Amino acid sequence: MKIKSLLIIALLFLLSSFSRAQTTKSGVWSAEKANAWYAQHKWINGANFTPSTAINQLEMWQADTFAPKTIDRELGYAEGIGFNAMRVFLHSMAWQQDPKGFKQRVSSYLSIADKHHIQTIFVFFDDCWNPDAKPGKQPEPKTGIHNSGWLQDPGNRIKDAGEVALLQKYVTDVLTTFKHDKRILLWDLFNEPGNSSKNDASLHLLTQIFSWARTVNPDQPISAGLWDWSLEKLNTFQLTHSDVITYHDYEDPDKHERVVQILKANGRPVICTEYMARLRNSTFENTMPILKKENVGAINWGLVSGKTNTIYAWDTPMPNGDDPKVWFHDVFRKDGTPYKQDEVNLIKQLNNKQ
Repeated sequence: MKIKSLLIIALLFLLSSFSRAQTTKSGVWSAEKANAWYAQHKWINGANFTPSTAINQLEMWQADTFAPKTIDRELGYAEGIGFNAMRVFLHSMAWQQDPKGFKQRVSSYLSIADKHHIQTIFVFFDDCWNPDAKPGKQPEPKTGIHNSGWLQDPGNRIKDAGEVALLQKYVTDVLTTFKHDKRILLWDLFNEPGNSSKNDASLHLLTQIFSWARTVNPDQPISAGLWDWSLEKLNTFQLTHSDVITYHDYEDPDKHERVVQILKANGRPVICTEYMARLRNSTFENTMPILKKENVGAINWGLVSGKTNTIYAWDTPMPNGDDPKVWFHDVFRKDGTPYKQDEVNLIKQLNNKQ
């Protein structure tokens, strides 16, 4: 998330304009309801989770590669340091292959997470990384390249005849099936809309998925995270249609704290659903205590180093595949040993686990 002072001022004006008056918008939770929901939870903190055996969302959710034993083990690492929430990406093509089986696997995942006292934020659509998803066996990771196999959803399929109707059926089916499920914390409808140079072209699909979700009217709140202040139309829609405010920020703590203070002016709960990129001076040590102090949810990118290769930086490939001196994301190695013991000690301290 790139911060520019004039855009910050513009955002503050926008927040002032809508604030509590936006509760009159059809379907959006009132600020009072959103804050009452938030007050029922301990301080929300955790990670974006993909099991180490999966390169992307399809490999996580397809029947042949769904890995409940790995999920159980790795969510155990999270429970051990006090994490109580995971943000997990779904993918419509896994549902299209086998809707019933897909939902059974989602329920299985939720049972495992619940055993570890972890609630889940599920993500539907995504504008990041590879636009051409294909079902079946997924590619092997490209050596030393961050997220080499991650998939957009729907990506280029949005251009196909009948795709939007199929996406509506997918979203409606999943939301309807799990709309009362207390193991689900929040529905994150669209990850980084406008990314991959799509910009405002994603507004139409963003508008549609919010409409589909409001029609189902789940018990859980819905949101879509802010991530780029320059996307004015998308930001306006996301702010005025989300029940709780979610956002991404990989900047240094001074800038991040300023963002937090501005977003809190909206009078709604605020959850950071992506942060922690060590090479960008966004770390557990300098950011997580600020988020706890501000009572802002803290969901970092990455739990266990694996096939997503997110220990490597976005823009710094390592063709030899060596372990980078400084990991970009992630907390644990596959065997459960921490990348940095001081980090997990801090997380445990913030969660009163010591």
